[in-house]
Amino acid sequence: MLVTTTPTVQGHEITKYLGVVCGEVVIGAHLGKDILASFTNIVGGRSNAYESTLRETRDDAMAEMMEEARKLGGNAIVGAKFDYTVIGQSGSMMMVAVSGTAVQLS
Repeated sequence: MLVTTTPTVQGHEITKYLGVVCGEVVIGAHLGKDILASFTNIVGGRSNAYESTLRETRDDAMAEMMEEARKLGGNAIVGAKFDYTVIGQSGSMMMVAVSGTAVQLS
């Protein structure tokens, strides 16, 4: 399924707007990743453990959104937007949300 952040798809006509579709996934950090991230903070550099988890979470949210669009009869999503929010009492969880408009393209 084509997913784009733009409101149109070049070379295609939107024949039907099917509605807003979303995907949300909440992840919690665990002790092992926190320890690795703390070490990375001390020596500098990127946290591969967190980046990998974030990438997987984003992909899961996208899959949920695309499944919702398929159920509505869509073959594309336009205007996709990602949002990342820290939640929980101690900020130990993160929500990745993606939304867009399910459409049918010609």
